[in-house]
Amino acid sequence: MIELINAERCTSCNICVRICPTDVFDRADGAPPMIARQDVCQTCFMCELHCPEDAMYVAPMRRPAEAGSPHLNESQLLADGYFGSYRARLGWGAGQTPPRTGEELFALSLVGPRLMDAAAEFTEP
Repeated sequence: MIELINAERCTSCNICVRICPTDVFDRADGAPPMIARQDVCQTCFMCELHCPEDAMYVAPMRRPAEAGSPHLNESQLLADGYFGSYRARLGWGAGQTPPRTGEELFALSLVGPRLMDAAAEFTEP
């Protein structure tokens, strides 16, 4: 689920607004897009994938992160390199190489902090 847009990295190109299949974002004049309808996010990672500035963080969860969740700790996620990490693992961007083996493809499932709240989201019936 889309959780964060880093205002310092975002150049307000609005690619995420155009690419989002469920219309999650609203444009904001002179500012980063707003996450206006988080509840309709499909966690497709398209916004993070297409963001040329690695300014977005999509948490590997189906529901919004609860207050206090590490998925909302923007400074730590930035420091740990999670912003744009999905894009990098797909091999998008300068100097990147797309995954070529089954092991490399499996590694895509390990994007984001490996936390109990994220793991629980994917094990529910």
